[in-house]
Amino acid sequence: MFIQNRMALVESVETLLAQEQRMNQIANNLANVDTSGYKKENVTFWEMLFTAHDDRQRVGKAMRVISDHSQGPMEMTGNPLDIAIEGEGFFRIQTPEGIRYTRSGSFNLNSEGQMVTPDGNLLIGEGGPVVVNGKEISVNQGGGITVDGELVNQLAIVTFDNYENIEKEGNSLFKLTDETVAERISEDFRLQQGFLEGANVNSTLELTEMIDLHRAYQAQQKIIQTVDELDSQAINRVGKLTG
Repeated sequence: MFIQNRMALVESVETLLAQEQRMNQIANNLANVDTSGYKKENVTFWEMLFTAHDDRQRVGKAMRVISDHSQGPMEMTGNPLDIAIEGEGFFRIQTPEGIRYTRSGSFNLNSEGQMVTPDGNLLIGEGGPVVVNGKEISVNQGGGITVDGELVNQLAIVTFDNYENIEKEGNSLFKLTDETVAERISEDFRLQQGFLEGANVNSTLELTEMIDLHRAYQAQQKIIQTVDELDSQAINRVGKLTG
């Protein structure tokens, strides 16, 4: 009985940890509901066979955080430096750590006239960093950037054959996890100047799942309490038999 009860405790604790991780992801999704280009996070659960100790194996639970890359809503801002991607693809961003990718099209101009993210990272076009030296900037749906009527650069909107090869860094940046994977120019997109892509988070669904997780967490706590009570009863009975 002791071994069976111990395994029940292990399974319950693993389930509690998984539910806690999912709760953290929901809280993060809700915190970024107003973050442009944010892609909500989910947690996948699966079972795996591993060696517990010596040669004995058991089945345990594993968790993996994944990003939902579905399209977010288009939100009009009227700011000519705001650009939203409709369809597949990412903006290429130069950071101190290397090239990163984002769906957040909120840009500013630095002191050198370069388009940058709010963190100061450079927006990269096919001709290098995007520089705006002029008054009127226009971005067409294909990514061509015109300043005062002159074409100055072409935005490099790129994508990947498998999104499993990129992982989130911060709230709106992504990085490649496999250096052997190559980006490619997206062919299925349309840019909207004066718009931002909102977070693809449905607050109502997230709150509903949070309530369901809270109830499931309480159920697992009750299981642990029941198993603990069974162990206590077993120990007391053994003590009476040998006393």
